[in-house]
Amino acid sequence: MDGPAHQLLADGRLHLQHGPIDLVLRGFGAESAVAEAHRTAVARFATVLGELVGELPELRKPMSGRPRVEGRIARRMVAACRPHKEFVTPMAAVAGAVADEILAAMCEAAPLDKAFVNDGGDIALHLTEGETLAIGVAADFSRGPVPAVNGRVTLRHQDGIGGIATSGRQGRSFSLGLADSVTVLARDAATADAAATLIANAVDLPGHPGVARAPATELDPDSDLGPRLVTVAVPSLSPEEIATALEAGRSRAVAMRAAGLIRSAALMLQGRSIVLQDSREIRP
Repeated sequence: MDGPAHQLLADGRLHLQHGPIDLVLRGFGAESAVAEAHRTAVARFATVLGELVGELPELRKPMSGRPRVEGRIARRMVAACRPHKEFVTPMAAVAGAVADEILAAMCEAAPLDKAFVNDGGDIALHLTEGETLAIGVAADFSRGPVPAVNGRVTLRHQDGIGGIATSGRQGRSFSLGLADSVTVLARDAATADAAATLIANAVDLPGHPGVARAPATELDPDSDLGPRLVTVAVPSLSPEEIATALEAGRSRAVAMRAAGLIRSAALMLQGRSIVLQDSREIRP
């Protein structure tokens, strides 16, 4: 495997890539501060993959097995998953935790007006007083495998939101549910990542005869989900079935918000959506 690589893009964003980890980030502020923050991001990123690989056996354990980890990113992953009582492994928060770690390094290195780190759609962000960041939400898969941007959220410093993450059947990882996508706003990206995974799992119609499922390890022998059945195909659902599945996910999201874990969520399934109303709701 090639080592970590970085490239400054024409619009000022920085692209970092190593194995399966692919980040796009940017700091905003004084030129010297941005340059220092970007240099720090490159340096911190250099060891990220090795750190995660070194702790994979523990990170693939269910939280009920009390994973024992040491690295900063691994600890972020475990902390994000600890509040949830159902089956989940720290891997549910890996992308968000990586984004959080790189963002923290950038902000510790230099005073930035705002910054973001995007790890495959799971985004950690930093906003100072008066700053905003607009983010498009890709969630409509009705036109094919490339999703359309059909939502938008503008985040402000005073919202206290440091992470936005999306999960679901159409994402990079396996899902136990039917959702095309679930996007979550939370205090940090690792928290949002874990929550999005679990809410997406909850958007489901257990026992539906038309839903095809397979053991995760048959599709990927290294999957942290083990023999659990993951969704591989979903038929065209009736409006009533879509409503039932979305309501199951909404109930899970409402419980998470009541527990103070998330701020808002948008759930999408076959062209229909549910949004938890919030001052920072995702707007179509």
